[in-house]
Amino acid sequence: MRRRRLARRSTFQQGFLMRNTFAQHLELSAVQVEQLLALDLAGLVESPAFGCKLACLDIDLLRQSLPVARELLIQKLPAFYDWLQSELGVERVPDSPDHTARWVVGFLNNQESLHRLVELHSTVPAAALELSIPRLVGFFEVVEDEAIRKQWQAVLAALCLVLVVGARSRSTAPSAPCLCAETVPSP
Repeated sequence: MRRRRLARRSTFQQGFLMRNTFAQHLELSAVQVEQLLALDLAGLVESPAFGCKLACLDIDLLRQSLPVARELLIQKLPAFYDWLQSELGVERVPDSPDHTARWVVGFLNNQESLHRLVELHSTVPAAALELSIPRLVGFFEVVEDEAIRKQWQAVLAALCLVLVVGARSRSTAPSAPCLCAETVPSP
C-alpha cells in the first residue's frame, strides 16, 4: 500500500527535490541543472561544467575526513537500504554499508570510475534513484564542520547526478533491431 502511494507521488515533486538538491549542493542554477540532466552519460562526463564541479572538490579535505564520512555512512546506510527495499521496491542493495564507504574511498583515490558507478547501479530504477538522492545527500547535515559537510554533500550530489543521467540514458537508449526474424521471400 505504502509503495503504491510512493509510486503515485508526483513526478514534479520527485524532480523538484532532486533538482533542488543538485542546485544547492553543486551550486548550480536551475537552468544548469536542467542542461546537465539533459545530457547522456558520455556528454555529462565530458561536460566542462561537470568537470569544473569535480575539479572544485577539495579532494584533500575529503580524504582527511574519510573517517568521519565512513562512520556516518556505516551508521546511516542500513536504514537507508531498508527504506530502498521496503518503500521503493529496490530489490538489490549492498550487503553492508562498508561497501558504499569503500567505493567512495576508491573513487577519491582514483581507483573507481564514474562508468563503474553507473554499472553497479544499473538495476536500480531511475525513479528510485531520483527519490533517494535528497535523503542520501542529507545524511551529512549532522556534520558540524561546515567545510567537511559541504564537500561531502557536493561529492555525493555529483555522484548522484552521474547515476541519474546514467539511468535516464539507459531508459531512453534505442532498442536494438530484431535480428531473429526470418526473412520470408515473397511469392
